[in-house]
Formats: sequence, C-alpha cells, structure tokens
Amino acid sequence: MVAVQAVVAMLVALAFLVAQGNKEALAAAIGGGAAALGSLVLAWRSLPSTPKSAGWSVSRMVSGLMLKWFVVLGVLFVAMAKLAMPPLPLIVGLAASVMSALFLTLNSKA
Repeated sequence: MVAVQAVVAMLVALAFLVAQGNKEALAAAIGGGAAALGSLVLAWRSLPSTPKSAGWSVSRMVSGLMLKWFVVLGVLFVAMAKLAMPPLPLIVGLAASVMSALFLTLNSKA
C-alpha cells in the first residue's frame, strides 16, 4: 500500500509539473509523500513480527493510527507554514494518496 501511495504521489506531482510548475509539483509530492510516510509509520507500529493478544494488537493499531495522523499533519504544517508551499497541490497530492489506499483496501480480496 505504501508503494502504491508513493507512485500515486509521484503521478500527481508529474501532472502538476506539466500543468503549473516546479513549486506546485513539489507541494503535490510532499502531500502524497506525507500520506505514504504516515502509512509506513502505521504499518511499522501495528504489524509486529510476533502477535501477542487481541487487546495488545488493537492498542498497537490505535496508537499506530494516531502516529500516522500526527506524521501527516506535521508534514503538512511544515510544508505550509515553514516552506510556504501552495496549499491546493499539497491537498490534492494528499487526497489522491489517501484515496488510492482506500481504493486498495476496499478492493482487496482478503
């Protein structure tokens, strides 16, 4: 899922590069990359090598989800407030990456 999100982020960044310019493409890549990085943190936190109990697994999943959104919102804050990236490509990149993860989840055969 993380790889698909990264590919989607790069495709959106390429579209912004062709349509608008370098700064917008970088903003789209950062937005999509934030979603991919957040998913990577979620997977790292909630998928250990040895499962323990159901309660332990649920607590790891919930804490991983919280960490994911802290990472995503932190990257968005830095990109918008500190780097002065344009907000529309940033949000479009983020939304496209999150939607690709949702599409993958809904269409999985598990």
